[in-house]
Formats: sequence, C-alpha cells, structure tokens
Amino acid sequence: MATRQTLIEFIGERYPEIFALALDHMQITGLAVLLAILLGVPVGIWITRNKKLARYIIGTANIFQTLPSLALFGLVIPFMGVGLKPAVFVLFLYALLPIIKNTYIGIESIDPAAIEAGRGMGMKNHEILFLVEIPLALPVIMGGIRISTVINIGTATIASLIGAGGLGDFIFKGISMYNNNYLLAGAIPTALLALGVDGLLGLFEYKITPKGLKLARS
Repeated sequence: MATRQTLIEFIGERYPEIFALALDHMQITGLAVLLAILLGVPVGIWITRNKKLARYIIGTANIFQTLPSLALFGLVIPFMGVGLKPAVFVLFLYALLPIIKNTYIGIESIDPAAIEAGRGMGMKNHEILFLVEIPLALPVIMGGIRISTVINIGTATIASLIGAGGLGDFIFKGISMYNNNYLLAGAIPTALLALGVDGLLGLFEYKITPKGLKLARS
C-alpha cells in the first residue's frame, strides 16, 4: 500500500511534466498517423484498380513492419538527424501497412452487386468510389487506422532515445535509474492514452458508419 501511495505522490508532484510529455507523445503519434492516412488510404484505393501491384506495394510496406523499431530509428539518424522529424517519419512508416492493407481489403470485400447497382443508377466512377465503396469499406479502413494508432502510441516511447520527447523520457529514465516510479509514470499514461484514443476512434467509427452496416453488425 505504501508503494502505491508513493507512486501516486510521485505522479502528483510531476503531473505538469507528465502532462507536457503526454502532449508531445500525442503530437508525434498524431502527425505520423495523419500522414499515413493521407498516403495509405489513396494507395489502398489505387491498388484495388491495379491488382498486379497490390502484392508488391503491401509487401514493401510490410518490410517496415518487420524491421525492429530501434534499428529503424538508428537507420534514419544519419539522414534526418534527431528530434521530431525522424521520429514522425519512422512512425509514419510503421503506420502505413495496416492502413493500406485494410483499405485494400475493405474495398475488395464489397459485394460487386452494390457497385453494379450504383452503375445502374448512372453513377460515374468517382461517385461510386465516394458514395458506395468508401462508405461500405469504412469500418475495415477505420480498423486499420485504429491498429496503426495504438501500435504507434506504444512505439513512440522509443522516440525519446533520439530526442523527440514523449512519455518514453520517463520510461527510459526509470530504466537507467532503476526507479519504478519513473518507469510507471511513463508507462501507465502511455497505456491509458492508447486505450483512450482507441475508444474515441471506435466511437467516431460508429458515428460515421452507414446505418445499414450498423444493423447488419448488430
């Protein structure tokens, strides 16, 4: 009980610093995921129209997932230096695969009859994309975005090793000092942040999912 109280006191004393690091953490992750969405969703749509390239593009994105995050951070330092930019770039690469893959799978899994119905109503290709395909694929696409975001919140802790800040500062300080209070003061907010953001994205997904799909999933 005393140890728990000590941790609570420790967090209470350093709350402003923890809050500032949490904001840095959200900035790093948010920028990386946003860039991954801006590139990954269009690429995922594009490869549904160019299926021969789908395997190669998804495979290339998969390579970045297989590389250890610490090694990837180290590889970009000679080209981008340290700080926010290389951290965002590495996390962007990690976020790409789930978004590209889920966008591709989501659109490919649409019943062809729904697309033909759109064509029968006189819709053009861009209208079918935005009024039929994307709305129907949205739950799967959002699943990829949620996966990317949660993974990146955890991976972003390593970014503190290259001077990007974030909650990893407390975690690595705790490891170097053999101080569990520092470690937990970084790890607990990171976990809560991941759960909170995932919940908000899930709520957003529910709000923008077409009513017909909500009924089909309930």
